[in-house]
This record gives sequence, C-alpha cells and structure tokens, in this order.
Amino acid sequence: MKRETILIIEDEIDILEVVEYNLAGEGYKVLKALDGESGLLIAREKNPGVILLDLMLPGMGGKQVCQKLKQDPLTRDIPVIMVTAKSEETDVIVGLGLGADDYVTKPFRPKELIARIQAVARRSRGVSTVDQEARIQVGDLVIDPVRHELLVEEESIEMTATEFRIMHLLMSQPGRVFTREQISSKALGQVLHPTDRNIDVHVKTIRKKLGERRDAIETVRGVGYRLTDSRR
Repeated sequence: MKRETILIIEDEIDILEVVEYNLAGEGYKVLKALDGESGLLIAREKNPGVILLDLMLPGMGGKQVCQKLKQDPLTRDIPVIMVTAKSEETDVIVGLGLGADDYVTKPFRPKELIARIQAVARRSRGVSTVDQEARIQVGDLVIDPVRHELLVEEESIEMTATEFRIMHLLMSQPGRVFTREQISSKALGQVLHPTDRNIDVHVKTIRKKLGERRDAIETVRGVGYRLTDSRR
C-alpha cells in the first residue's frame, strides 16, 4: 500500500529525528520544517498527505499555523495532527476548533503516532466505518453526510472531518450511550488507549460549536456519551 508523505513542523531536533526515523521505518516519505513559516511554504509546495504540527513553535505559533493552513485553499484539506504537551489542553481545544483533525501528546509512543496518522489519512480519503449516506434529523439538529453539513436550528455549523464523524455516530442512534472506545473505533477508526482523553477533547470542541445546543451531547459518567433530543 502506498504510504502518505508526512510533513513534520517541529523545532526540537531530537523529537524531529525520532519521529522521522519511525515514520521512515514504516515506509513514509518525510518532509521537515523547523518553524511555522517554513512549514507553510512546504505545505503549499509539496501538498503532503498529513501534517504533524507542534503547538509550541518559535515565531509563528502552532495555532496560527493551523489557522493559516485551514484558510488556504491549497492546504485546507490536508489533515493536521497537533503535537502538544499534556498541560496544553486549552490550546488543544482551540487548535481543534481551528480545524486540526487530531492531536497527540508528548511523550508519545511511535506506534500510537503512526496509528493516528493512518486513521486521519483514511478519513481524509473518505474511508469510514460510519454509514455516510442517510440524512438524519434529531429535533432541531440535522446532519447531511452527502453535503458534509450539520444544521442547528437551520444554521450551518462548520466542523472538521473528525468532529463530523463523531456527531454523525451519536446522531445515528439518539439515546444510545456510546463508550469512548466505541466512538474512537467507529468514528475515528483507531484504538483508544486507556489514558487517552482524545474523545473527551473532541466532544468539548463539538459542544463549543453547538453553542446553546451543547446540551444535546450528554455525558454518562464512567461510560461515555449519548445524543439527547431534550433541552435542559
């Protein structure tokens, strides 16, 4: 199977070399940038399959780089995985809100990183375990996979591919409680590690975008999430 070209935007040489070594060992072609400005130029010129973007960069920070990538017609469809420190959850939520597709925290396991890359690459090619045909309406929420559109009270809400798949899964069976593991497997196509808060962070960004209808996604403590049609 043909592997993606991966652009790594990372200013820490040691991390950059370790990631490059592991990705090359899996057959990926690796492009590198030590700062945001260079990363943007390479992304526009080379059109990589996936971008690994460190949030803490000198000069132009990772959030600004992500925003520029998603605003540029040449790069907006390239999946972005943010690389963060564990203490940067607020920055992660902002980054996901700007259009990043996923994130991984330092220190990370090479196998976990590769799994994340494979998952976002599959999603960007339209490969998903979630049925992508049926238009679903739950109360004042409507999701249309063909148009890749979520409507809340007839207002279109912009969502990343990852957020859209999570919302589509929850809306496909309103009232059903999905565990975090099930959401990760069915909507993201990846295995959730026991200490991984990936799904929780994605749900936070979705709720923020839903605004006054954030209560449509209900947390079931100790289990997972479900979509409810009732307003609180």
